[in-house]
Amino acid sequence: MKSLEELWELVTEVLREGLSEVIYNVWLKDLTPISFENGAVTLAICEFKRKIVEQKFSSILNDAFEKVLGFPVEIILVEPEGTADESREAVVSDRLQNKENTFETFVVGSSNKFAHAAALAVAANPGGAYNPLFIYGRSGLGKTHLLGAIAHEIKKNNPDLNIILTHGEEFTNELVYYIAQKNMTDFHNKYRSADVLLMDDVQFIAGRERTQEEFFHTFNTLTQAGNQVVLTSDKPPKDILPLEERLRTRFEWGLIADIQPPDIETRMAIIKRKAQMLDLELPDDVVQYIADKLKSNIRQLEGAVKKIKAVVAIHGSTPNMVTVQNTIKDILSEDVPSSVTIEKVIDEVARTYGADPEDIRSKKRDAQTSRMRQMAMYVVSETTSLSTKAIGAEFGGRDHSTVVYALQEIRRLMEKDSSLRATVNDIIKNVSEQN
Repeated sequence: MKSLEELWELVTEVLREGLSEVIYNVWLKDLTPISFENGAVTLAICEFKRKIVEQKFSSILNDAFEKVLGFPVEIILVEPEGTADESREAVVSDRLQNKENTFETFVVGSSNKFAHAAALAVAANPGGAYNPLFIYGRSGLGKTHLLGAIAHEIKKNNPDLNIILTHGEEFTNELVYYIAQKNMTDFHNKYRSADVLLMDDVQFIAGRERTQEEFFHTFNTLTQAGNQVVLTSDKPPKDILPLEERLRTRFEWGLIADIQPPDIETRMAIIKRKAQMLDLELPDDVVQYIADKLKSNIRQLEGAVKKIKAVVAIHGSTPNMVTVQNTIKDILSEDVPSSVTIEKVIDEVARTYGADPEDIRSKKRDAQTSRMRQMAMYVVSETTSLSTKAIGAEFGGRDHSTVVYALQEIRRLMEKDSSLRATVNDIIKNVSEQN
């Protein structure tokens, strides 16, 4: 192991694999390694979170270190130097300075270019473009990255602005903390004095009466003053339940932008960009393999590249196909059997066009049926790891060249027709949610 930083990088990968994104981001992301001496690892975190981490995550941290090192260690949690308020400000500063979450490192594709353009507009003109900006999409598609990129860009151009980057769960936990301290004035002063408020996973305030009440007044105070609000969620405002109507309508005041799962070209570009950032050279066949196996989650793609980098560094191996297959096999999600997914794809395509699912599997060659069949093949390709040969076999024993043509044709049409692209992405989203 070259350094404490490299050890911590590997440990965080283990933690992220075993915990939900929300739990990791709220409670463990801000841990900072201080030292590793005499079998004890010292980690710093603000007092606000230290007690919870000690109570609920000590064994998880121990297990993660033991998995990486091969032997158990003692975990010591300390508060960073300075006051509690200074520590909390330092956490915010670290988030704003995150070099990974910038516009320069965000890979733009057809699935996210609208949200990317909206985020750029807000970053260039906070409070004057879209207010609020509401970005939604499934976990792992880049919402948090865009939120961080907005914060980074605004801070770079307007260093004196008060920018707060937080999380729906964290907003609730801070509210509970300040209520217990009988110090709501400081809570109000913190959030209602923000020039820019960026909240990730705002859906976590739904169903929490006091939290919604506080956020309602915070939102009103900021937007009435012309200050920027940017929110992300895993679903659009109308689908967040139970969310108060007065908040839902306010979330819909500005611009709503969605992010869909990336197509294969975008996935390959993301893999190459991450590998370049890590100074890792991956052969094209390896890039293609990873992109084919990990289809719907950008975080998994980046995590796979990080893990490959770690394996190469530790074992001195080369990132060939065998090494990569062994490295990412435990990252691969446990997919629903392909046959089940194919049935759902066919049913969803047929439902979208008001057709009979049996027509898609049939030998019928009229224009509409052929186009639906091509779309179904494309969606199957995007939602399973089946080869073109296997897909052809599932669609009446068609030759793999027919499938290749279908995929190319749908991609070509999606580039030209935004409505078709939206329809295909909706089908992919619906099928993925059913799984």
